[in-house]
Amino acid sequence: MALGSAFAANLAATPALAGASILIEAESGKVLRAENATYPWYPASTTKLMTLYVTLQAVKQGRITFDTLFTVSRNAMMQSPTKMGYAVGTQVTVDNALKMMMVKSANDMAVLLAEGVDGSIENFADDMTRTAHRIGMTQSNFVNPNGLPADGQIVSARDMAILARALIRDFPEYSFYWHIPAIKYGRRIVRNYNTLLGRYPGADGMKTGFICASGFNLVATATRNGRQLIAVVLGSPSGGARAVKAAELLESGFTQNPLSWLTPALGTVDNLTPINADPPNLHDQVCGAHRKRPAAEDEDADAGGETAAGVDTPFSALLSSLRAPTPKGAALLSDFGAITPTIVYTGPTRTPDQLARLNVNADEPAEPRHKKKGGRALAAKPAEAGSEAAPAAKPIIATDGKTRPVVHWTPTSSSSLAASPPSGPETKQAADKAKKKSQKAATTAKPAPAAAQ
Repeated sequence: MALGSAFAANLAATPALAGASILIEAESGKVLRAENATYPWYPASTTKLMTLYVTLQAVKQGRITFDTLFTVSRNAMMQSPTKMGYAVGTQVTVDNALKMMMVKSANDMAVLLAEGVDGSIENFADDMTRTAHRIGMTQSNFVNPNGLPADGQIVSARDMAILARALIRDFPEYSFYWHIPAIKYGRRIVRNYNTLLGRYPGADGMKTGFICASGFNLVATATRNGRQLIAVVLGSPSGGARAVKAAELLESGFTQNPLSWLTPALGTVDNLTPINADPPNLHDQVCGAHRKRPAAEDEDADAGGETAAGVDTPFSALLSSLRAPTPKGAALLSDFGAITPTIVYTGPTRTPDQLARLNVNADEPAEPRHKKKGGRALAAKPAEAGSEAAPAAKPIIATDGKTRPVVHWTPTSSSSLAASPPSGPETKQAADKAKKKSQKAATTAKPAPAAAQ
């Protein structure tokens, strides 16, 4: 009896230590790999995939449009980060709120959508749960639209794979919402917390999530040669770890294994048998005293990933050393490349011309900070809408009385420096020598004949 109890305790502890994951084919639902896939789990911000589904469903039903304006309530404003932080009364279109929610994982925008679509968080959560059960997410229950900690907010890796598959199947025309690489509001650019986008070949979605109780979660999709796979990773110790785990799962699905026929078939995702248990609470493992800094959803974007997060695990080395079985040995997760952010804003929908002007204004250099007596710097007031641009900077008059133009510094890449090196002693001497030579040639040259009349 004691041995049986010890075995049961060990079994119950396994998901918390190993996490949960699943890999499926998007089209067929065939399960390629699974580990604790039907064990209940806290979804954290992967919840927002269901918020996206229910909102897109309301659009298709004609209840709202992407141009519909919703107003930030006090309830939305009071949500914990991450969030946009707009004041009560601010209006945001459905389209912009979805983009902010999916890229920045804005908790206030999730509440804005919930209250706008169904009148209250409670009504929207009921709508989420009904929709989840309708599409086959039999283990799921929702009590809020953003995934902030709540005992009744429960999913499984299996259910999240079913949800990802339903989004792809039911809303293919809106797929851009789950693979926007970055958004730009004002002068600030925020990258998508899904670090597979732009780093893993073929990555095209979907959403990350993190609370201390759940660990770092990720629902990821990738497409190669017309074949799309869905990977779900729950309970990773860091943002870097979840990215590597998802990349490994996806790569194993895309890579031909000559011994795959020896692996027992796992059936389809809908047919996996649910486990009746309480979700594991990973708070001490993920957010315990062993961390050098608090765990956060944006640790990858703001702190450089796993090493900066203060967790020393084998995943740190994998991020830079993993190689895919390709002729060139490309890394599974490459460095971030250049991105084009999507502009988001408050207020009514803007025309393309208005968006272009908004982007130009946002790209202007920041206003100078003026010093007042006493040495304290004050930020210059922003220009009113429609006002004229500030005049160009005046030249600087040096102490020797000579006028020198203002030189603006621009960040330059190593490749552009190599192509056009900055002026130094050698280049200055060469320019002076060339100038003297041209002047000498001009003085010795014969005058040109007059032009024919």
